[in-house]
Amino acid sequence: MIDKESVIADTRDWLEKAVIGLNLCPFARAVYVKEQVRYVVSTAPHLDGLLEELDRELQLLAATPAAEIDTTLLIHPALLTDFAEYNDFLAWAEGAVVDNGLEGCLQVASFHPHYQFADTEPDDITNYTNRAPYPTLHLLREDSIDRAVAAFPDAAAIFERNMETLQKLGHEGWRKLGLKATPKA
Repeated sequence: MIDKESVIADTRDWLEKAVIGLNLCPFARAVYVKEQVRYVVSTAPHLDGLLEELDRELQLLAATPAAEIDTTLLIHPALLTDFAEYNDFLAWAEGAVVDNGLEGCLQVASFHPHYQFADTEPDDITNYTNRAPYPTLHLLREDSIDRAVAAFPDAAAIFERNMETLQKLGHEGWRKLGLKATPKA
């Protein structure tokens, strides 16, 4: 049985300590403090059910004013725990955006406890920029991204700055954050 409250608490802890605390996303703090982040914990027993939930969440986000919900985290702690399977599923998630007629309006960003960028080793600290406690689909508004990028003078440098931040922090520093997604030494 999935304890939804614990999953949300773990995810909020990650947002506070890693995403916001390390400033991995300079745009996250504003929507977080305004409570415009929607947390949805999926208990779908199979991928078809998760896709149906994704469809509902995409439609809900598109139909709701950004002042109420600016972004959604669709979290599934039991499905797609294997990163390769999760990565393959992202094509289906991106297809759902298109199938719902929301291309150019919404997009999906990806986070996973075992996230691994191409051409990196699994334990490379830079992978942690996209490591969350559970497999998570982050549904974002394109308009919000455009506004945030316009307000941030060098948005293209965020990725490289994040890599440098994590390299300085190292594995020990990450462990000290005390996050659920922290691997053992």
